[in-house]
Amino acid sequence: MTISLKSFAAAAVLTAFSLPALAETWDMSLPWPDGNFHTKNARTFVDAVSEATEGRVTINVHPGGSLGFSGPEMLGAVRDGLVPIGDVYLSQQVGEAPLLGIESIPFLVNSYEELKELHKYFRPVVEEIAAANNQKVLYMVPWPAPGIFTSVDAKSLDDLAGIKIRTYNATTTELFNAIGMTAVQLPWGEVVPSLAAGTIDGVTTSASSGVDGAFWEFLDFFYPTGHVWSSDAITVNLDSWAALSEADQNAILKVAAELEPTFWQVSADEDAAKMATLAENGLATAEVSEDMINAMRAATANMIEEFLAETPEAKPVLDEFFAASGRN
Repeated sequence: MTISLKSFAAAAVLTAFSLPALAETWDMSLPWPDGNFHTKNARTFVDAVSEATEGRVTINVHPGGSLGFSGPEMLGAVRDGLVPIGDVYLSQQVGEAPLLGIESIPFLVNSYEELKELHKYFRPVVEEIAAANNQKVLYMVPWPAPGIFTSVDAKSLDDLAGIKIRTYNATTTELFNAIGMTAVQLPWGEVVPSLAAGTIDGVTTSASSGVDGAFWEFLDFFYPTGHVWSSDAITVNLDSWAALSEADQNAILKVAAELEPTFWQVSADEDAAKMATLAENGLATAEVSEDMINAMRAATANMIEEFLAETPEAKPVLDEFFAASGRN
């Protein structure tokens, strides 16, 4: 019996359509420890992705920099396909993309609500930068506002003069040098060893990270100054993304959009919960005096003009934000 070429081709097409979509397995790199809320959010996300794609997309979460990438390296690691998906701490990527430092302008934003307003104009910029770096933003979540961890009972900035404080990006380094402290820029993985070795005497970060690092073992006070904000973006390499079916891409985007508001609330709830944990372990939340905060504002007031001079493309974003929030 002879099978015609046309019949063979038709059978091949039918077979192709009947085959299940190929499964994809991605490794997700996060610099944060397993108990951190960003890592917990990531686990919630990957479980939802597995369900939404009926198991066709599996994402394995690797916290604590266990894949060998620190926070400042993540934009490049995802761009170059060293990891297919990762947690990109935006303000630590300013060496490659200065616009990602907008959130870190001192005292630009004073609450989660103001940050949401800023993100209306900032998010499209992040997505453009991600695309230019061969990746796609799936969701973005802010850290709670940071403060100052130290062992000094400070009533004014003079009490903090000269103290070596860990900073995490160019803006916070400039900020703390401007207020008279001595900034030492370190990725998260080096913070606790540096505290243990005595090479730093303070840390600027959130209460959440203070709990992650068990700072009560080294320091005595937390001053919630709220001087800057910062967000993380979960991004996926565009080559890995292109390997998925359109249906699975849409399912993942739907999951991300539905979960992002929940993750923002997790961040807000995290702040209060971790402040309580610090207190339970003997690390006091100290009052930030009006004089101290006013002095910090005065010492850093010129940084927005400096940022715009160095990054003029940020001006439309800030102009839109100021107009929407009724600020000059």
